[in-house]
Amino acid sequence: MAKLGSLEDLKALLPDDYSVEAPQSPMQKVGYDGKAQQIRLRTEKRANKTVTLITGFQSNPKELETLLGTLKKQCGTGGRVLDNELELQGDHCAKTATFLTKQGFLVKTVELRNSK
Repeated sequence: MAKLGSLEDLKALLPDDYSVEAPQSPMQKVGYDGKAQQIRLRTEKRANKTVTLITGFQSNPKELETLLGTLKKQCGTGGRVLDNELELQGDHCAKTATFLTKQGFLVKTVELRNSK
């Protein structure tokens, strides 16, 4: 077997009708208004501790509890649902944004806010 010196050599080994399929994105989560749900992530300082807040859901409380349970397991932290908003203990914006994007939500991250 000959050594491959470039990508062109590798491409020559593939069949002529070979095509790369783009990975399918998950269905966009649609809210009550028929538009894609846009979720906002932000962190706040509370009692000198960081909390990740996830807002913008248009879901029933049971769905939010299920989603929170999954996020708590993914991040290895505690959290709660409060007024259609999820709170996670600690700064977990990156993990949460990745997970919610895979679930079909549009995610927007907001900079750190200090709260009294």
